Amino acid sequence: MTAFLTRASLYFQLLRLNKPIGILLLLWPTLAAIWLASDGKPDWRLITIFTLGTVLMRSAGCAINDYADRDFDKYVKRTAERPLTSGKIKAWEAMMLALVLALMSFALILPLNALTKQLSVAAVLIAASYPYFKRFFAIPQAYLGIAFGFGIPMAFAAIQNTVPVTAWILLLANVFWAIAYDTEYAMVDKDDDLKIGIHTSAITFGQYDVLAIMLCYTLSFALIGLSGWQFGLRGWFLAGLGLASGCAIYHYTLIRERDRMRCFAAFRHNNWLGAAIFGGIALDYAFR
Repeated sequence: MTAFLTRASLYFQLLRLNKPIGILLLLWPTLAAIWLASDGKPDWRLITIFTLGTVLMRSAGCAINDYADRDFDKYVKRTAERPLTSGKIKAWEAMMLALVLALMSFALILPLNALTKQLSVAAVLIAASYPYFKRFFAIPQAYLGIAFGFGIPMAFAAIQNTVPVTAWILLLANVFWAIAYDTEYAMVDKDDDLKIGIHTSAITFGQYDVLAIMLCYTLSFALIGLSGWQFGLRGWFLAGLGLASGCAIYHYTLIRERDRMRCFAAFRHNNWLGAAIFGGIALDYAFR
């Protein structure tokens, strides 16, 4: 029994279920898309499907990421003791877990339309290939934004059986948001990443990293604001967007000195930024 619990604990850590921030960064944009696509009247069965799917696919993505980075993570202080990197579990175990979770996620969307299933295949391919973009792509955080935001077009597809232009604009907004928060995250490991030759936006932006983060926040909010206005959202939505802007300003106070722990705190605080935007959308529909 003890051996089983130890193994389960290692799998739990591999899938980052002890660190739900990644799940929330995927979930807030997806829930916002569900509310927008359904005109504020979401089907709770659909919310359940997408929420569980988000948890499963984020967990699968973590397993794939650790598999891809297992020879690099040992040189990074923050990741050296991860279960796969430290040899506590085998590489095949990580890939088997990722496969099982991906299949479980696909099973969830079997009741949905064909377009949603087709987009789910693209979502899996993007999530699986993301870890390898760090080998050659100067700003892999942009690709991460697509992976983390693919629930947006899938939500519109599931509800409207089409993906309107607005959904792709919202996906682009998510890309800018992901560049912002994941650059804050990359600033934590910048010294280690330079040594091992991994590409990150923190390295690419160099001395302009803080400026780039704030610019990405601005572009993301502008695109979200434009999209919300097109959906007829006003007071509560603008209040949520204003609160999110306040979060971004707070992040600036954390990252401007480029202190590792304060940059990590800014990254984690993006959960509240995403919650503010979703809350504004949900409340605006609720009080119509």
